Amino acid sequence: MEGELVSPSVEKYLESLVPARPPEMLAMEAHAEETDFPIIGPTCGYLCYQLARISGARTIFELGSGYGYSTAWFAWAVQENGGGTVHHVVWDEDLSQRARKHLDTLGYQGIVEYHVAEAIETLSGMQGPFDLIFNDIDKTGYPKSLPVIEQKLKSKGLLIIDNMLWSGRVYDRDDDSPDTLAIREFTEEITSNPAWIVSLFPSRDGMIVAYKK
Repeated sequence: MEGELVSPSVEKYLESLVPARPPEMLAMEAHAEETDFPIIGPTCGYLCYQLARISGARTIFELGSGYGYSTAWFAWAVQENGGGTVHHVVWDEDLSQRARKHLDTLGYQGIVEYHVAEAIETLSGMQGPFDLIFNDIDKTGYPKSLPVIEQKLKSKGLLIIDNMLWSGRVYDRDDDSPDTLAIREFTEEITSNPAWIVSLFPSRDGMIVAYKK
């Protein structure tokens, strides 16, 4: 069951529709491909940007930010929305410093706030509420993140969650690994909760977009 969810030709076509990115973002994409670092990629990145622009988001919290690729899309949107704050959160100081270098080069000083800490705990300690929350932490942490997200996301706010198809393992009945079980649990909890309007987009590794009523 594990493998490509979207054919390479379709994925290539979808990426061709994404507008041109700044050279620094292209460098981030190239680094991810060279090192096999898991970023959301341009198709999903542009979706995140679009959703942040549509919603007018000015306060965004990322649970898991890597070296700042998704942050760059959100910061781009926030800047065009009139300014605000995107919270970049990772455990690793080196990743945080790499992200700062990329995002400063892109001109997002004053928009991105950096945290080197555990993501759920950091969100729990924030005042909020946030206009948009992005979730891309270790998958076993997904279920316990939802109550905190519900508390910190504003009414009529957006939640975006990455890796919700998990390379097809999520619908493989023979897969009962902790990560897969956690994604299934999270998906069941949020889709069965009437407080949310939820859609799952199958691009790349699957991305849930949820609207909090």
